[in-house]
Amino acid sequence: MRIAMISEHASPLAAAGGRAGLGGADGGGQNVFVAELAAELGRRGHDVTVYTRRDAPAQPERVRLAPGVTVEHVPAGPPEHVPKDELLPWMHDFGRYLARRWAADAPDVAHAHFWMSGLAAIQAAQTSASRRVPVVQTFHALGTVKRRHQGDGDTSPASRVRLERALGRAVDTVIATCADEVAELAAMGVPSDRVRVVPCGVDADLFSPGTGGAADGTAGRHRLVVVSRLVERKGVDTAIEALAHLPDAELLVAGGPPRDDLGRDPEVRRLRAVARDAGVAGRVAFLGRLGRGEVPALLRSASLALSLAWYEPFGMVPLEAMACGVPVVASAVGGHLDTVVDGVTGALVPPRDPRAAAAAVRALLDDPAARAAMGRAGTGRVRAHYAWARVAAATVEAYRHAAALGEVAA
Repeated sequence: MRIAMISEHASPLAAAGGRAGLGGADGGGQNVFVAELAAELGRRGHDVTVYTRRDAPAQPERVRLAPGVTVEHVPAGPPEHVPKDELLPWMHDFGRYLARRWAADAPDVAHAHFWMSGLAAIQAAQTSASRRVPVVQTFHALGTVKRRHQGDGDTSPASRVRLERALGRAVDTVIATCADEVAELAAMGVPSDRVRVVPCGVDADLFSPGTGGAADGTAGRHRLVVVSRLVERKGVDTAIEALAHLPDAELLVAGGPPRDDLGRDPEVRRLRAVARDAGVAGRVAFLGRLGRGEVPALLRSASLALSLAWYEPFGMVPLEAMACGVPVVASAVGGHLDTVVDGVTGALVPPRDPRAAAAAVRALLDDPAARAAMGRAGTGRVRAHYAWARVAAATVEAYRHAAALGEVAA
């Protein structure tokens, strides 16, 4: 199958080490998702082209990412970094570029990642070829959810919710990554027969248990780890405030800008103030942006991983921690409700509730046997349900479903 993936702001090259992007405000799970899914589809014999926006002048037109996978840089807007919430004016140019590329050589299916990629894909699919290219949409995050939780802090374009509703009805298939998203899509009016649930996956070779147990932190403290983009809704402040109730623990926070730039980052400055106010500044360390290959060792060094976002469309870090044999304390929201089994692979707690998070952490720190059992259960769960081979196979089935619906519509 010839597959076109569109990921307008999240280049898979960031996940592959080609750009320093993971952990920044706009770089994270989507980059990894697109890179890993494309690579697995390539391994299965498919021909994949990932279209992402050119955001630097020196980027080559095409880059080979993996066997069967090419990344193509699309000239849409200035060749420099533009925050994703400011990219909408350039999506028409993105769509026109795709239409020209597909006019003579249309893919069998187009898979759009994020809502703005979907707009470009629909534009191209409808105008590029004698046959309509079926379009599959993965939203990764929904504007209705973001606006509900962030209110006036939501920097998305004002038209996002309206356009996402229209997009959900226009594409052939929507891939939801968790059950919570299915309910959100239904409320938006997306027909249920167009929705398929396919979770994100984990590289179980890279993320795997180490030998022995978790290493002690500084001065023999329990080590808690957060790996996250440093934006307010990720709830890193909740983890810091919980630490005030855990005097024998330390917190390591990975993500955000490179280590040398941490002092200039507004969110890091805010979080350091939270730590000072909570009286735990000496037990919180900000590591800055890490290379993907550095993350498994950090997770394996932890007694527990924390993921305390206000809302979470899916959340790959809990799965990566579970794959490493580390239990997770996570907020009971979004994709966490599917991935973290409360009492089996970790604990689910209310969002934005430091005392509840601290109580769950305390109970697990005081019970090493339970932590060990949860670690084993987490590794087994990831390997059984979230390996990329399984995710890719389900994604191909969604592509075939989209193609069948497209033929009926035609």
